[in-house]
Amino acid sequence: MREGDGGGTLDLLVRDVRAVSVLTGEAVPADIAVARGRIVSLRPLGGGVEARRVVDGGGRYALPGFVDAHMHIESSFLTPAAFAPAALARGTTTVAADPHEIANVAGEAGVRAMLRASRGLPLSVFFLVPSCVPSVPGLETSGGEIGAAEVARLLRHPRVLGLGEVMDYRGVVTGDARIAAILARARRAGRRVRVEGHAPHLVGEDLERFMAAGVVTDHTDNSDAAWLEKMRLGMFAELQAKSIRPSLIAAMASLPLLPPFALVTDDVATDTLVAEGHLDRVARLAVAAGLPPLAAVRAMTLWPALHLGLTDRGRLSPGLRADMVLCDDLASLAPSLVVAGGQVVARDGRPTLPPRPAAPVWDAFRHSLRLAPGRRSFAPAEFAWRVPGPPGRRRMPAMAWRPTDNRTAAAEVVLDVGADGEVHWPGHASLVRVIERYSGREGSASAPLLGLSWQDAAVATTYAHDSHNLLVVGSSPAAMAAAATAVLETGGGIAVARGERVLARLPLPLAGIMSDAGADAVAAAAAEVRRAMEAVGYRHANPFMSVATLSLLVSLERKLSDRGLVDVDRRAFTPEPYGRPL
Repeated sequence: MREGDGGGTLDLLVRDVRAVSVLTGEAVPADIAVARGRIVSLRPLGGGVEARRVVDGGGRYALPGFVDAHMHIESSFLTPAAFAPAALARGTTTVAADPHEIANVAGEAGVRAMLRASRGLPLSVFFLVPSCVPSVPGLETSGGEIGAAEVARLLRHPRVLGLGEVMDYRGVVTGDARIAAILARARRAGRRVRVEGHAPHLVGEDLERFMAAGVVTDHTDNSDAAWLEKMRLGMFAELQAKSIRPSLIAAMASLPLLPPFALVTDDVATDTLVAEGHLDRVARLAVAAGLPPLAAVRAMTLWPALHLGLTDRGRLSPGLRADMVLCDDLASLAPSLVVAGGQVVARDGRPTLPPRPAAPVWDAFRHSLRLAPGRRSFAPAEFAWRVPGPPGRRRMPAMAWRPTDNRTAAAEVVLDVGADGEVHWPGHASLVRVIERYSGREGSASAPLLGLSWQDAAVATTYAHDSHNLLVVGSSPAAMAAAATAVLETGGGIAVARGERVLARLPLPLAGIMSDAGADAVAAAAAEVRRAMEAVGYRHANPFMSVATLSLLVSLERKLSDRGLVDVDRRAFTPEPYGRPL
């Protein structure tokens, strides 16, 4: 692709492209002229037009910049400044981020830090106010809280588009006063406010109540029938990678009209982002599952822009923001050139702008692990699990791990309890422990996890939805202590251990959930952790999220918080948490 400098009143001229209209599906020969960050023409202009910068498109397709309507920047482990060039390189020029990870750590102050740290980036970063912090009040300890008053204040910010995913869908359906007050605040903010949903497998009367409360989207994994019911009722579907399958695409294609929907990323770790892509990766998965390429393009340009009320982007049109992606074909959608706001920001999958350091605002979020005073390490004996009651064999409530998704089913396991109350779990189950990280008291809870075949190994993480307490899962106390100590040493992060040896770690010193390094360095560390997890026997389709969601109290079916084992559907602690004698 040839590029050069010229003169004239235009800032940028992209010559010889096939401009894709997401309104008609046509690919029309064009030269795209840009001035002051806006498109001024899409006509073939001939050779007499000059511009300060000229790019030869070489007959490539020109698409609108990709718009991600539902995602979490913190899930990339990157700050906004480090995330922006990595996402732009893959064609994503606009995101609507829900910062509920940092909100669970630091409340409104964390959200405002994200707003400040994303100001002035070449990536357009909009936000949705976290609606459920903590996700289920009373069942876990979080570092921050977002209530109706905080929602009202944050909704006034010009880059805030609405209310983030309403994760406490059971609270909405049952009329919980706290979430009702938050939704009322959003409604009073006016028409521009969108209310995002989180409602796995919610159907029938409960779904209607959820939507009647003002929730307009869902992005969770659902059955094909549940997705069609939601689309039929007018819910805007946001399909992420784990939702895309041939049967769903076929079911949507069988409808008389293909409903509007968006492709979204939700959570993408840095190594996946750098090696495989962002929204372009999700689009490739959708096309491979049978979605027509033009439908995929519309689902990450036109539809999400209209849904978010961003009428100045999402299509190539005179007067609109000059966000565009050049690619060789519509099936792979691999960006060869990316323009954001009229500026060339990436070429051939790599950013062209110089990296920016982490914003000074993040200095206040270091040293955020407030464990017991003087805590420098963990000992294996601390991961002994003791329960009240008489000794003997007991049928203990447990979680059942699944290798393909983040659901942990309700299960039971028979374990021996010694005279001192110690449960003899090694060799019979893995153990999950969640340790509260905010007060210095280190309140914790433990539960068995079934389904993992690994020995003398563990993973520890402070990236643990939703409250991001210290979560440790392992098959031996020695490995759990080693992994937890490694995380403590870096001020937060993810670590993998076999026995007393730490195999890999990803430092996340900013609030325990983000790195202060660039995307390439974080991607390398994340890939090393991923390889180490596989080497010790933790093999999962999405290993980072699998571990992180063991404590996600709104994800089916049974989860563990720092306060106890939770029945997600009942929104209550599991009865008989320490088992029944045999």
